[in-house]
Amino acid sequence: MENASHFNEVFNSCIADYQRHADIERVPENPFQKATLDYALYQKNWIDNVQWDLEDLIRDPEILPGKALDLKRRIDRSNQNRTDMVEQIDDLFESRFHDTVPRPDARLNTESVAWALDRLSILLLKIHHMGIQAGREDADDAHRTRCRRKLEILEQQRLDLLQAIDELIEDVASGRRIVKVYRQMKMYNDPSLNPIYYSKKQG
Repeated sequence: MENASHFNEVFNSCIADYQRHADIERVPENPFQKATLDYALYQKNWIDNVQWDLEDLIRDPEILPGKALDLKRRIDRSNQNRTDMVEQIDDLFESRFHDTVPRPDARLNTESVAWALDRLSILLLKIHHMGIQAGREDADDAHRTRCRRKLEILEQQRLDLLQAIDELIEDVASGRRIVKVYRQMKMYNDPSLNPIYYSKKQG
């Protein structure tokens, strides 16, 4: 089974591919075979790259209200897509652990492997963008120093998270820990659950 360092490489390859163009409209050219874990991880990280840029755009103090609303709705869709991708990744891991019998003393984990990988995907984006800030020639020395210090902390977080992900996978595979996969069941995007949607239909 792949380890956290491998997942790190998949995410970083996607970040490098996206940042060559940094175009929120660009369709990803996923280099991995469909229906594989690497394919799903690449797609997930691409969504995160696009959303990072969308979150920057919507914070433009001079943005027109109509444009801001369009971006907000796009961010909502992106969040839903992100959640859907994480759940697909959970399904892939669940199939891998399907035959694992938990030990009698197995402990329940609060986070699935896929949601831990979601954190890694976002963390690697933070490292990428903080690295840009740490090297900005148009910023002063104080700015670059602050960003270098933050970058050191982020890098330690990355190492800790890689270790934690490997330990989680090993523990689940050996039956020492149990991961229950619960769907997010988001309500605001569901026309049958969001009262703003269904009240208008009734009216």
